[in-house]
Amino acid sequence: MEGALQRVTDLASTVLPGNPEASVTLVVREHPSTVVATGLLAVDLDEGQYECGSGPCLHAAVTRQIADVPDTRSETRWPDYARRAAGSGALSSLSVPLVIDAPQVSGSLNLYAQRPNGFDEGSRSTATRFGLYAALAAGTLSRYRRAVERADRLEVTFASRAVIEQARGMLMERHGVTPDGAFRILARASMHTHSTVRRLAEHLVDTGVLRCR
Repeated sequence: MEGALQRVTDLASTVLPGNPEASVTLVVREHPSTVVATGLLAVDLDEGQYECGSGPCLHAAVTRQIADVPDTRSETRWPDYARRAAGSGALSSLSVPLVIDAPQVSGSLNLYAQRPNGFDEGSRSTATRFGLYAALAAGTLSRYRRAVERADRLEVTFASRAVIEQARGMLMERHGVTPDGAFRILARASMHTHSTVRRLAEHLVDTGVLRCR
């Protein structure tokens, strides 16, 4: 999916007049990041907006409205961004919102031109169509990442359960107690040492010693 997003930004940069640099911003649980870009200028300008918490790419992502900056030298809505963009040679920009079918995820397709008034009505229409493709790919990428995160959490959970069960078995054999009794031993040791049951279980399995203080 990152490859598909990269192709969208590459095509947008090639098709639109003036060969603007392009990027895709994803905002996941209020944390923005640039997932693909056609050049370092786009990455730098995106990240500058993330640092100050405002700018056209964030505006487009959050409000789902196109953010058109005809001339960064006279832009007043986002002065920090405008100064940075003008100083970097990006004299106009266009951010198109991505309507992503995923919870707590929004985004924008961002275009940075080296001339003022770089995006006319035709350019905005073309960029919006590219945004539709980018939104589909971004939604799939977001769902895939969430699935990976859930799988990682489950793996950690299963690993924790396995080592706790192993430690309980050792305590049952050592002290002749029931499974519940073995867990109570671990729980008491956890309270006394201010450590988690999992860490105590790992230490017991690795060393054969149950830390009690």
